[in-house]
Amino acid sequence: MKPDIYQTVVAKGLVETNCYIAACPETQETAVIDPGAFSQKEVQTILDIIKQHDLSVKYIINTHGHIDHIAGNRALLKETGAKLCIHAHDSEMLASARHNGSEMFGMSLVSPPPDRLLTDGDVIMLGRLEIKVLHTPGHTPGGICLLFDGTLFSGDTLFAGSVGRTDLPGGSETEIIRSIKERLMALPNATSVRPGHGPRTTIGKEREENPFL
Repeated sequence: MKPDIYQTVVAKGLVETNCYIAACPETQETAVIDPGAFSQKEVQTILDIIKQHDLSVKYIINTHGHIDHIAGNRALLKETGAKLCIHAHDSEMLASARHNGSEMFGMSLVSPPPDRLLTDGDVIMLGRLEIKVLHTPGHTPGGICLLFDGTLFSGDTLFAGSVGRTDLPGGSETEIIRSIKERLMALPNATSVRPGHGPRTTIGKEREENPFL
Protein backbone atom coordinates (compact mmCIF):
# COMPACT_ATOMS: atom_id res chain seq x y z
CA MET A 1 0.00 0.00 0.00
CA LYS A 2 1.34 3.41 -0.97
CA PRO A 3 1.17 6.30 1.51
CA ASP A 4 -0.57 9.60 1.00
CA ILE A 5 2.30 12.09 1.03
CA TYR A 6 2.18 15.79 1.82
CA GLN A 7 5.21 18.06 1.80
CA THR A 8 6.22 21.45 3.11
CA VAL A 9 9.55 23.27 3.17
CA VAL A 10 10.89 24.32 6.57
CA ALA A 11 14.06 26.06 7.77
CA LYS A 12 13.37 28.67 5.10
CA GLY A 13 16.15 31.17 4.57
CA LEU A 14 18.63 28.76 6.13
CA VAL A 15 18.84 25.37 4.44
CA GLU A 16 15.33 24.73 3.03
CA THR A 17 14.52 21.31 4.50
CA ASN A 18 11.78 19.09 3.08
CA CYS A 19 9.37 17.99 5.80
CA TYR A 20 7.15 15.10 4.76
CA ILE A 21 3.83 13.98 6.19
CA ALA A 22 3.10 10.37 5.24
CA ALA A 23 -0.26 8.79 6.04
CA CYS A 24 -2.02 5.46 5.68
CA PRO A 25 -4.85 6.16 3.22
CA GLU A 26 -7.19 3.79 5.07
CA THR A 27 -6.64 4.76 8.71
CA GLN A 28 -5.04 8.23 8.44
CA GLU A 29 -2.35 7.15 10.90
CA THR A 30 0.54 9.44 10.08
CA ALA A 31 4.26 10.01 10.47
CA VAL A 32 5.82 13.46 10.27
CA ILE A 33 9.31 13.02 8.85
CA ASP A 34 12.01 15.61 9.61
CA PRO A 35 10.05 18.56 11.02
CA GLY A 36 12.95 21.01 10.96
CA ALA A 37 10.66 23.95 11.64
CA PHE A 38 12.54 26.84 13.24
CA SER A 39 9.53 29.16 13.53
CA GLN A 40 6.03 28.86 14.92
CA LYS A 41 4.73 29.76 11.47
CA GLU A 42 6.42 26.70 9.98
CA VAL A 43 5.12 24.50 12.78
CA GLN A 44 1.63 25.84 12.15
CA THR A 45 1.90 25.01 8.45
CA ILE A 46 2.57 21.39 9.37
CA LEU A 47 -0.34 21.38 11.82
CA ASP A 48 -2.62 22.92 9.19
CA ILE A 49 -1.83 20.09 6.76
CA ILE A 50 -2.58 17.56 9.48
CA LYS A 51 -5.90 19.24 10.29
CA GLN A 52 -6.89 19.77 6.65
CA HIS A 53 -6.58 16.07 5.88
CA ASP A 54 -7.91 14.86 9.24
CA LEU A 55 -4.72 12.96 10.02
CA SER A 56 -3.77 11.23 13.26
CA VAL A 57 -0.06 11.65 13.95
CA LYS A 58 1.39 8.52 15.50
CA TYR A 59 5.10 9.16 15.01
CA ILE A 60 7.59 11.93 14.43
CA ILE A 61 10.63 10.42 12.74
CA ASN A 62 14.00 12.12 12.41
CA THR A 63 16.19 10.69 9.64
CA HIS A 64 19.16 12.06 11.59
CA GLY A 65 19.94 14.43 14.42
CA HIS A 66 20.83 17.72 12.73
CA ILE A 67 18.88 20.77 13.81
CA ASP A 68 17.33 21.45 10.39
CA HIS A 69 15.55 18.10 10.71
CA ILE A 70 14.61 18.19 14.41
CA ALA A 71 13.89 21.84 15.27
CA GLY A 72 10.11 21.37 15.32
CA ASN A 73 10.12 18.19 17.42
CA ARG A 74 9.19 19.82 20.72
CA ALA A 75 6.25 21.84 19.39
CA LEU A 76 4.82 18.99 17.32
CA LEU A 77 5.15 16.47 20.12
CA LYS A 78 3.22 18.84 22.38
CA GLU A 79 0.48 19.44 19.82
CA THR A 80 0.05 15.87 18.57
CA GLY A 81 1.04 13.54 21.40
CA ALA A 82 3.05 11.51 18.91
CA LYS A 83 6.05 9.30 19.68
CA LEU A 84 9.51 10.49 18.63
CA CYS A 85 11.78 8.08 16.74
CA ILE A 86 15.45 8.35 15.74
CA HIS A 87 18.29 5.91 15.19
CA ALA A 88 20.11 4.98 18.37
CA HIS A 89 23.44 6.32 17.10
CA ASP A 90 22.04 9.85 16.66
CA SER A 91 19.90 9.99 19.78
CA GLU A 92 22.41 11.99 21.84
CA MET A 93 22.40 14.74 19.21
CA LEU A 94 18.86 15.66 20.22
CA ALA A 95 20.01 16.99 23.59
CA SER A 96 23.18 18.79 22.47
CA ALA A 97 23.18 22.12 20.64
CA ARG A 98 26.80 21.51 19.71
CA HIS A 99 26.24 18.05 18.30
CA ASN A 100 22.97 18.83 16.49
CA GLY A 101 24.51 21.87 14.83
CA SER A 102 22.21 24.58 16.14
CA GLU A 103 25.22 26.44 17.50
CA MET A 104 26.32 26.91 13.88
CA PHE A 105 23.23 29.09 13.42
CA GLY A 106 23.81 31.04 16.64
CA MET A 107 21.09 29.09 18.45
CA SER A 108 20.89 26.64 21.32
CA LEU A 109 18.03 24.36 20.32
CA VAL A 110 17.48 20.90 21.72
CA SER A 111 14.76 18.29 21.38
CA PRO A 112 12.91 16.13 23.87
CA PRO A 113 14.36 12.61 24.14
CA PRO A 114 13.18 9.90 21.76
CA ASP A 115 10.44 7.47 22.65
CA ARG A 116 11.75 4.81 20.29
CA LEU A 117 15.33 4.10 19.25
CA LEU A 118 15.49 2.70 15.74
CA THR A 119 17.90 0.14 14.31
CA ASP A 120 18.47 -1.24 10.84
CA GLY A 121 15.66 -3.47 9.64
CA ASP A 122 13.04 -2.16 12.06
CA VAL A 123 9.50 -1.96 10.72
CA ILE A 124 7.27 0.93 11.77
CA MET A 125 3.55 0.39 11.28
CA LEU A 126 1.17 3.18 10.28
CA GLY A 127 -2.22 1.57 10.04
CA ARG A 128 -1.71 -0.93 7.22
CA LEU A 129 1.45 0.78 5.98
CA GLU A 130 4.85 -0.72 6.67
CA ILE A 131 7.90 1.55 6.91
CA LYS A 132 11.25 -0.22 6.76
CA VAL A 133 14.21 1.45 8.44
CA LEU A 134 17.47 1.38 6.47
CA HIS A 135 20.55 2.44 8.44
CA THR A 136 22.64 4.53 6.05
CA PRO A 137 25.52 6.09 8.01
CA GLY A 138 27.85 8.61 6.45
CA HIS A 139 26.21 12.00 6.83
CA THR A 140 25.85 11.16 10.51
CA PRO A 141 26.53 7.90 12.36
CA GLY A 142 22.81 7.26 12.84
CA GLY A 143 21.48 8.46 9.51
CA ILE A 144 18.55 6.45 8.19
CA CYS A 145 16.34 6.20 5.14
CA LEU A 146 12.69 5.17 5.34
CA LEU A 147 11.32 2.78 2.72
CA PHE A 148 7.61 2.64 1.99
CA ASP A 149 6.03 0.76 -0.91
CA GLY A 150 7.94 2.22 -3.86
CA THR A 151 8.99 5.40 -2.05
CA LEU A 152 12.24 6.15 -0.22
CA PHE A 153 12.60 9.06 2.17
CA SER A 154 16.35 9.52 1.93
CA GLY A 155 17.03 12.24 4.51
CA ASP A 156 20.47 13.72 3.91
CA THR A 157 21.94 10.51 2.49
CA LEU A 158 20.99 10.82 -1.19
CA PHE A 159 19.92 13.90 -3.17
CA ALA A 160 19.08 14.54 -6.80
CA GLY A 161 22.52 14.66 -8.39
CA SER A 162 24.39 14.68 -5.10
CA VAL A 163 24.95 13.01 -1.73
CA GLY A 164 24.96 14.24 1.85
CA ARG A 165 27.89 16.27 3.10
CA THR A 166 30.42 14.43 5.21
CA ASP A 167 32.53 17.28 6.59
CA LEU A 168 30.50 17.70 9.78
CA PRO A 169 31.29 15.82 13.03
CA GLY A 170 30.57 12.11 12.63
CA GLY A 171 30.53 12.28 8.85
CA SER A 172 32.36 9.80 6.63
CA GLU A 173 32.64 9.92 2.85
CA THR A 174 33.55 6.24 2.74
CA GLU A 175 30.51 5.32 4.81
CA ILE A 176 27.99 7.37 2.86
CA ILE A 177 29.10 6.02 -0.51
CA ARG A 178 29.00 2.49 0.86
CA SER A 179 25.53 3.09 2.31
CA ILE A 180 24.20 4.39 -0.99
CA LYS A 181 25.80 1.75 -3.20
CA GLU A 182 25.04 -1.23 -0.97
CA ARG A 183 21.65 -0.26 0.43
CA LEU A 184 19.96 2.27 -1.84
CA MET A 185 21.24 1.17 -5.23
CA ALA A 186 19.88 -2.30 -4.44
CA LEU A 187 16.36 -0.86 -4.76
CA PRO A 188 14.39 -0.94 -8.03
CA ASN A 189 15.05 1.83 -10.54
CA ALA A 190 11.45 3.03 -10.29
CA THR A 191 11.73 3.75 -6.56
CA SER A 192 10.75 7.37 -5.93
CA VAL A 193 13.29 9.24 -3.80
CA ARG A 194 12.12 12.05 -1.54
CA PRO A 195 15.27 13.71 -0.16
CA GLY A 196 15.77 15.97 2.81
CA HIS A 197 16.62 18.89 0.54
CA GLY A 198 15.89 19.70 -3.08
CA PRO A 199 13.71 18.02 -5.71
CA ARG A 200 12.56 14.43 -5.79
CA THR A 201 14.29 11.90 -8.02
CA THR A 202 14.39 8.13 -8.61
CA ILE A 203 16.89 5.42 -7.85
CA GLY A 204 17.30 4.74 -11.57
CA LYS A 205 18.06 8.36 -12.37
CA GLU A 206 20.68 8.58 -9.62
CA ARG A 207 22.20 5.26 -10.66
CA GLU A 208 22.75 6.63 -14.16
CA GLU A 209 23.46 10.32 -13.55
CA ASN A 210 24.72 11.00 -10.02
CA PRO A 211 28.39 12.05 -10.41
CA PHE A 212 29.25 10.94 -6.86
CA LEU A 213 28.33 7.33 -7.61
